[in-house]
Amino acid sequence: QVQLEESGGGLVQAGGSLRLSCAASGRTFSTYGMGWFRQAPGKEREFVAAFSWSSGNTAYADSVKGRFTISRDNAKNTVSLQMNSLKPEDTAVYYCALSPRIGVRARPGEYDCWGQGTQVTVSS
Repeated sequence: QVQLEESGGGLVQAGGSLRLSCAASGRTFSTYGMGWFRQAPGKEREFVAAFSWSSGNTAYADSVKGRFTISRDNAKNTVSLQMNSLKPEDTAVYYCALSPRIGVRARPGEYDCWGQGTQVTVSS
């Protein structure tokens, strides 16, 4: 059984940066897809970025393209989300998730393992 744990959230001013990490225990990422999603109060969970462990391909939501970068660390069995040029509208709880399907996946329903979430707050 895989467990995911996010870390790195916090409070930052607009224009600042944060780096989120997602650590997996119980199994390796090697054959899975990995994604980051976020959910703001009163809104649905939305796709942020995804990574395919097998191909190395990535995908990003238009709202974060050019500002966020998803990457992996094989040795540590972690996936990170570097967030630069943060905006107040990036404020949300950020979740990492694991998909049993190969390739980059952008829909929450394609993921079957989720972390508990980490709060990111961007002040104006």
